[in-house]
Amino acid sequence: MIIGVPKEIKNNENRVALTPAGVAELRKNKHTVYVQKNAGYNSGLTDEEYKQAGAEILDTIEEVYAKAEMIIKVKEPIAAEYDLIRENQLLFTYFHFASSEELTHAMIRRKAVCLAYETVEKADRSLPLLVPMSEVAGRMAVQQGAKYLEKPLKGRGILLGGVPGVRPAHVVVIGGGIVGTQAAKMAAGLGASVTILDVSLPRLRYLDDIMPANVHTMMSNHYNIIEAIKTADLIVGAVLIPGAKAPHLVTRDMLKMMRPGTVIVDVAVDQGGCVETCKPTTHEDPIYIIDDVVHYCVANMPGAVPYTSTLALTNATLPYAVELANKGWQKACAENKELKMGLNVIQGTIVYQSVGEAFNLPYSSVEDFLNATVA
Repeated sequence: MIIGVPKEIKNNENRVALTPAGVAELRKNKHTVYVQKNAGYNSGLTDEEYKQAGAEILDTIEEVYAKAEMIIKVKEPIAAEYDLIRENQLLFTYFHFASSEELTHAMIRRKAVCLAYETVEKADRSLPLLVPMSEVAGRMAVQQGAKYLEKPLKGRGILLGGVPGVRPAHVVVIGGGIVGTQAAKMAAGLGASVTILDVSLPRLRYLDDIMPANVHTMMSNHYNIIEAIKTADLIVGAVLIPGAKAPHLVTRDMLKMMRPGTVIVDVAVDQGGCVETCKPTTHEDPIYIIDDVVHYCVANMPGAVPYTSTLALTNATLPYAVELANKGWQKACAENKELKMGLNVIQGTIVYQSVGEAFNLPYSSVEDFLNATVA
């Protein structure tokens, strides 16, 4: 198969979808890999390293899209890329369709095969291609939150871990999945007092067992969220419903209950955000303030630490990319249920129920496309 790796062009997206080690693995399986010039530069990976691994370097993004049967990316295509995508071309990347009707319609029009990292799902309901970036984003949420709590950056002026004789900050984490767990661990390690909320009692029991003494668990419901945010200094939104839009658990009216300078970091912004006042921001312009509450809603947080993120992402995606390249998407998805769950849009048709429901659009069964697989 011919595989293309374009340079990411989303604002301050410094990651790249494939490392030289990933290129070498695909070449070992007899595939051709085209990498756009300087695609790995911001992740500390040079064109020479890609060449030594067996990639061919192309000057422009147009050339990469024109030659490749499978495009491997980090972030969803943006408007400048839509017309480069060909009918039946396989795109393997993060899409988060449920948060963007424009993107959904664009991929339907292009009749591409869209396989989303974030909905590849194991039998135990875990999301193997979301986990590494969720780990990064969860840890970064606290790192960024601690920064924006500083008074010159419009925060409350409170040190996350406090000092002897002065209480630490209160960090509220809404959601006890991968993002929430990593955020709670990071905040606790810095000495903050942490409250983590989740709707699953078994998950809360697990978190209660593994977390240090300065992390407290609480059942997530409307009443408890209100009680927690009243004394919060930093709120981390870490809610995920695979492939679907995140519910608004913190409403506009609830901002008035928070103290001036409280910081919200909504990691769920990729899926529409779990805070009603959330809107996507960029690393270039990361925050805005509503009702004296600082909102940090960067949609590609791991892009700020591209070396770590790129290696972590390729570690997770590469086995799936090799399987797709070796077998083709139809055979690979027919034989691997995890990959099948990643299919969101195929040749102009939505095949992931939550995406169709998000925009009241028709959707079909993915089986209609896989039944045509030739053994």
